Formats: sequence, C-alpha cells, structure tokens
Amino acid sequence: MPQLIFLPHAEHCPEGAVIEVESGETVLNAALAHGIDIEHACEKSCACTTCHVVIREGFNSLEPSDELEDDMLDKAWGLEPNSRLSCQAVVADQDLVVEIPKYTINQVSEGH
Repeated sequence: MPQLIFLPHAEHCPEGAVIEVESGETVLNAALAHGIDIEHACEKSCACTTCHVVIREGFNSLEPSDELEDDMLDKAWGLEPNSRLSCQAVVADQDLVVEIPKYTINQVSEGH
C-alpha cells in the first residue's frame, strides 16, 4: 500500500505523519481518517481552495488535475507547480510527500 508522508505543520500535524492508504483514496479523505484535519470548507466539492496541498514527491503518479481544479488552484495562497486540492488528488500506487501550506484563504478559520 502506498504511504502518505505529511511534512510537519504547526497546527495539523506538528510532528509530521506517515500513513498507509489504499490506492484510489483522496489525499484529503486519507488525512481526515488518520486525524490530520486539513480544512475543507466546501465539503470536498472542488469549490474552494482550503484543502490546498503541495505534493513534494510523487506528483507525477497522480492523475492530472481537471479544468475546474485548475481554476480553483489559481486562487490558492502559495500556489506552486506541484499544488493540488487534496479533495481531488487521488492516491495511485506511489508514495506521496505532502506539505500542508501555512495559510489558506478561508477568512472564517483565520478569525476575520
């Protein structure tokens, strides 16, 4: 089974985490199932960017993003070439190294 290796994030997984997941699972669902509470304001419907992650290793094993995801990603804070919405990124058969960005554009979670 592939592993998701989450880099340390002050709020969501301060020590980092390594979890095993089934192929075909989204990065977000796998994270939530293992207690890594990645924001997902639109409830996984690809209508916001709060679940934005950066895939540091294994990016090419993911199916390409579609136009809707690309349009959403254009609005994400800290967008990088290997950025994906974790609700849309489906784990294949390769390990992934995942970084959760420091910020989102979710004003509710930021206390505004």
